[in-house]
Amino acid sequence: MAPEDIAHRFAFHAAPSEEKRDAHTSVRQRCRELADFINARVPEGREKSLAITHLEDTMLWANAAIARATDL
Repeated sequence: MAPEDIAHRFAFHAAPSEEKRDAHTSVRQRCRELADFINARVPEGREKSLAITHLEDTMLWANAAIARATDL
């Protein structure tokens, strides 16, 4: 892996535009809606906890993709 790739992965990527800020907000809102849906309809237990944890992972990776993108 190139050192530039490592630097890019671990750098802070501020949302420089309203478009990116809106994209981050949209991802968070949609993930929250799904988390609320799962929480209301899935019985308590390990599986539910994992589903919500993985949804958090999804949100983080989606927002990382938005933050790291150079074309948005």
